[in-house]
Amino acid sequence: MDSLLLLLLHRRHRPFTMSSMLAVSAILILLLPFAESYSVQELLQSRGLPAGLFPNNVKSYNLNENGRLEVYLEGPCMAKFENRVYFERLITANLNYGGLIGVEGLTQEELFLWLPVKDIIVDDPKSGLILFDIGLAHKQLSLSLFEDPPVCKPQGVLEISGRKNGEFQTQR
Repeated sequence: MDSLLLLLLHRRHRPFTMSSMLAVSAILILLLPFAESYSVQELLQSRGLPAGLFPNNVKSYNLNENGRLEVYLEGPCMAKFENRVYFERLITANLNYGGLIGVEGLTQEELFLWLPVKDIIVDDPKSGLILFDIGLAHKQLSLSLFEDPPVCKPQGVLEISGRKNGEFQTQR
């Protein structure tokens, strides 16, 4: 892209024709998506969601023109917000401003049961709360729990602070 700009600067002594301007515009439009790529955390923040909804082992993500978000992890893993959560290798949802709707690939432990997270919504950022729809109930959590991506351990191992050995086995 820098070489294209240098070429344009060197041509400044000749006036641009309409066709050359259109060609340059088309090239810049094609290169724009590659010039700046956003992390999934930056994407979430741009849509009114906290950066730490997905774990620290995100490999890549895709967002299509309809708002369907696919987040690929290095592998399935467990993390902890307020309770334990299990992330599958692929998490999908419809990304709207302030919400992930129709979430698939994320379950949360509630009272010794693993329940699928269906929606994640921030209605009012000033409230400091985020809503998790787990089907049978809606759970409100503090947004501060989601400021940073959680550390995600491979399935079955979850680090707990205060433990001497630092990990324990979980059962799903």
